[in-house]
Amino acid sequence: MSDSKECILTQDCPAVQIPSGDPVVLKEGSRVYITQTLGGSFTVMTDSGLARIEGNQTEALGLDPSFLENLEQSNSKEDHAGPPDEAAIWDQLRNVYDPEIPVNIVDLGLVYSLEVKDIPDKGFHSEIQMTLTAPGCGMGPAIAEDAKTKVLLVPGLKSAEVNLVWDPPWTQEMISEAGKMTLGLI
Repeated sequence: MSDSKECILTQDCPAVQIPSGDPVVLKEGSRVYITQTLGGSFTVMTDSGLARIEGNQTEALGLDPSFLENLEQSNSKEDHAGPPDEAAIWDQLRNVYDPEIPVNIVDLGLVYSLEVKDIPDKGFHSEIQMTLTAPGCGMGPAIAEDAKTKVLLVPGLKSAEVNLVWDPPWTQEMISEAGKMTLGLI
């Protein structure tokens, strides 16, 4: 979504302050402006700055639950034998967004590595190393948890770990060509 949409909260709504990552409750009756709906969550402008609201809060925003239907991923995992499809894991990571930037974390160049391991008696496990555009970003844990939640939807994957790393430091050169085009950098 690129156009801002004004909403009046119909009930108290849990959110995460951007960029601090602090949990907040936006009060019923507050006016918010949806500035981004990517990855199944909302970035909203409030009187006190930006906040991220999870996609399951459409009712609090006064929106029909189908508002995010085209962005949400199925929570049901089909029966799957054998290792998970690594391409499907990468696809899920492309559904994760920094709430301030309309480019997914893969195209931003934030995902440094993805490894799938077969753990005896525990199944397949994915280890992901990622970084942030700025080391002090308080949204890091929320973005990492969003990545973990989304990759765990991949059939055959039993567990996942997302680690935030700072070496090498992220630079704009790490953004994919598609990401640079979205951001108007080329």
